Amino acid sequence: MSKFKVDDSLDLRGVLCPINFVKTKLKLEEMEPGDHLEVLLDEGDPIANVPRSVKEEGHMILKVDREGEHAYRIIIKKS
Repeated sequence: MSKFKVDDSLDLRGVLCPINFVKTKLKLEEMEPGDHLEVLLDEGDPIANVPRSVKEEGHMILKVDREGEHAYRIIIKKS
């Protein structure tokens, strides 16, 4: 379990690129600076692309954990 207080979460397993990033970006826009967003992503392109795109937007990836056999849980801190 994460030591970070999570302010909101998104389950984007089964959501294709780039829609998963768009949904992540829209959720972050609703949040306050310093808030933590937990996102569940599939392995492959989603876990490769979404964290990179989030960092390019200026946010921080605090944690990446394996979640089951084919998914990942990331914690993003909104800048």
